[in-house]
Amino acid sequence: MNWIEANGASLRYDLSGSGPETVVLIHEVGGSIESWDEAHPAFRQQFRVLRYDQRGFGMSEKTGVITMDGIVADLVALLDALQIGGPVHLVGCAMGAAIALAFAGRYPTRIGRIVAASPATWANADPVVARKRIEDTERGGLRAVERASLNASYPESMRVLDRARFEHFRRRWLGNDPEAMTAILRMSTNPEFDLSPDLARIRAPTLVIGCTHDGIRTPGMVAKVATAISGAKYVEASSGHFMVVETPELFVELAVPFLRGA
Repeated sequence: MNWIEANGASLRYDLSGSGPETVVLIHEVGGSIESWDEAHPAFRQQFRVLRYDQRGFGMSEKTGVITMDGIVADLVALLDALQIGGPVHLVGCAMGAAIALAFAGRYPTRIGRIVAASPATWANADPVVARKRIEDTERGGLRAVERASLNASYPESMRVLDRARFEHFRRRWLGNDPEAMTAILRMSTNPEFDLSPDLARIRAPTLVIGCTHDGIRTPGMVAKVATAISGAKYVEASSGHFMVVETPELFVELAVPFLRGA
């Protein structure tokens, strides 16, 4: 692990593997480099792999203002600082998938292939519910919203598959910075949040994955994202909102062959 200054922020990153192509793994809201721990070895065997903590999360610099423009600019700056100039493959789950799609729409010449599971590309939360979650997080931290949030994103049907995996995730998730969490919630639940223009500009081969146990971005919602991307392939998987955490083996089974062009 290392840190680098990019776009005015100190970002923690991990660059490993030695393949001719680079894969960037982009974590979910409340995630970090560690979100990819179980899937990472399968990617590293065949690609050079970049993981990083987004601004506000993990061990990167904390911030109270988060926008999609800023998130994309951070990734551009990180790639430039690491002198990764050629096309890269982007892989993400949930908000990480949305970031991958936003980047691809804005920098099409820098993209090879994309894997996006449960992408959060528009605001779908009830404004009243969203506002209460933000307020509860501000007052009581992540523990105050743990039950409602994780019941939707990591349901019991997924927890029973590996209880220790869920508990590890839950404890790490509770350590998030409340200010950064509310900042990204404000962005993603704002009624004006909509990445449709970015989706329409994507020309890279794209795999979109809908997860049948996802209570936040249902397969129906995710299928609509796929139809908005020219030539995108859509599949459904038995997993939850944080697919790479909940079912890393299944995620790898779908993602790696697609990135190889199979």
